[in-house]
Amino acid sequence: MATKGNDQIVKENNCETKMCLPCVLEAFTAIFKTGSISNKCCSKLLVFGKVCHSSLVKRTFEDPLFKNLNPMAIIAKSIEKWNNCLALIDSPSPSA
Repeated sequence: MATKGNDQIVKENNCETKMCLPCVLEAFTAIFKTGSISNKCCSKLLVFGKVCHSSLVKRTFEDPLFKNLNPMAIIAKSIEKWNNCLALIDSPSPSA
C-alpha cells in the first residue's frame, strides 16, 4: 500500500496558506532551534491542524539544509510544542 508523501499531504490540506508567516517562523524557530510559541501563534497552530503541523515538520527533513538534524529529537520537540499549545489553549487564563 502506497503512502502519501509529505508534499502531497501539504498540498491536499492547503497547509501552506493556513498560517501567517510570522507564526510559521515562530513555530519553526521553537521546534528546530530554541524558544517558545506565543499564545497568539499557539491558537493559529492549533487551527492549522496536527496533519499540517506534522507533515511540514517531516518535509523539512527532506531539505538538504537540515540533513544533519536528529529526526527523532525534532519530532519529539514538535510533539512537545504541539502539546504545550494544546494545554495553553485548553486551560483557562488566570484572569478568567
